[in-house]
Amino acid sequence: MKVGIDLISYYTPGFYLDLKTIADIYKKDPASYYIVLGQEKMAVTSPDEDAISQGANAAQKIIQKIDKSKIRTLYYATETGTDQSKAGGMYLHKLLDLPASCRVVELKQACYSGTFALQSAINQVKVNPEEQCLVVGSDIARYGLGSPGEPTQGAGAVAMLISANPKIAEINDGAGLYAEDAMDFWRPNYKEEAFVDGQYSVRLYFKTLKKAWAEYKEITKDQFKSIGYYCFHLPFTTIAEKAYTKLSKSEGHVATDSEIEKMVHPGVLYNRSTGNCYTASLYQSLCSLLDNVSDDLKGEKVGLFSYGSGCMAEFFTATISSGYKEHLFTEEHQQMFSERKELSYEEYKKFYDFSLPKDGQDLNCPKYSKAHYRLSGISKHKRLYECAK
Repeated sequence: MKVGIDLISYYTPGFYLDLKTIADIYKKDPASYYIVLGQEKMAVTSPDEDAISQGANAAQKIIQKIDKSKIRTLYYATETGTDQSKAGGMYLHKLLDLPASCRVVELKQACYSGTFALQSAINQVKVNPEEQCLVVGSDIARYGLGSPGEPTQGAGAVAMLISANPKIAEINDGAGLYAEDAMDFWRPNYKEEAFVDGQYSVRLYFKTLKKAWAEYKEITKDQFKSIGYYCFHLPFTTIAEKAYTKLSKSEGHVATDSEIEKMVHPGVLYNRSTGNCYTASLYQSLCSLLDNVSDDLKGEKVGLFSYGSGCMAEFFTATISSGYKEHLFTEEHQQMFSERKELSYEEYKKFYDFSLPKDGQDLNCPKYSKAHYRLSGISKHKRLYECAK
C-alpha cells in the first residue's frame, strides 16, 4: 500500500527585508549574503503573527479541499514554542475546526521534528488506511541584531496531509538515521534569541548527512544514481549545493554544475526569498521543487535530508505520484510571494523589537497581517486568534 503526502501547502509572512538593506547598515558587501549564503531576502513576521497563525495559514488551503472528518491526528512541529504545557496544535485544532475525535500533539527537536511527525503519520496511516493525518511545521528563526545569524533569519510554515494512495508523493520505506548529543545550536527558556556555533553546526550537518546516507543505503540497497532530485534542510541556501557535492564525492562521483542546476537548485528557490524556517525548511524545499520544475516529475525519486541541531538527522526518499501537478498550490504560492511588502530597516527594527507582554498585561495586537488567520492579542495570559478576512 502506498502512503505519503496527499496535499502540501506552504505559507510565509507578508513582509520581507532585502538583505542589501542590512548590508548597507553594517557596511558589508551584499555579495556576502547574496552569493556566499545564497540569501536575497528574509521573511519577517509582523507583531500580529506567530508560529501558530503561520501554521493555520499554511493548513487553511488544504482544509478547504478535504473532508476534515477523516483527520484523526494533528502533529504540530515547532521550535518556536508558545507555552510550556499547552500544545500549540490545540490552537490549530480550533482554528481549523478539526473533529473532536482527533489526537493533537506538539513535537520538538530543533529543525528535525517535522520529519518525525511525517514518519509517524505514515506509520499510523499504514495501520489505519482509512484515516488521514495533518502535519504542520511552523517556525520563526530569530538571532541577535548584528550577529552572524541575522541574515539567515526567516519564517514560514508547511502543512501536509498524509494519506493512503497519496496524490503528491509516496514516502518510500527505509530511512537512514543519525543522532548525537551536540551543542551546535540551542535556545534556553530564558532567551528570545538562539545561541549558535555556526562552523561547528555546518560540520555536523555534513557529518550527519554522510552517516544517515550510509545507513539509508545499507538498509534499502538504493544507489546514488537512482535519485533524480534532492531537497535538503536549508539553514542557508548554498548549503544545499555543498551537501550534494560532498555526498557525490563520498560516492566516488564528481558533481557537475549542470547536475546541481537540475537536481538541487529548484528546491532552494523559495528559501532564497525567505531565509530559514526551521521545521518547515525541508518541506518548503519540496514545495519549491514541485512548483518550479516544469517537467513532469511523475515516478521521479527525490532524496530528502532532514537535520535538526542538537543533533538529529534522517535521510529518506519520496516517489512523485502521477498527476501531482493537478493538486499543487503553485499559483497560490506564487501570488503570496508577489504580494509581499518590502520593509525599510526602520520598519524591520520595529517589528523585531516588538514583544508580547511577559508580566501578565493584556495586549491588542496592531493589525498588519492580511493573511486568513492572525494573532489578535493577549488577555489574562491567554493567546487570542481571529480570522482576519
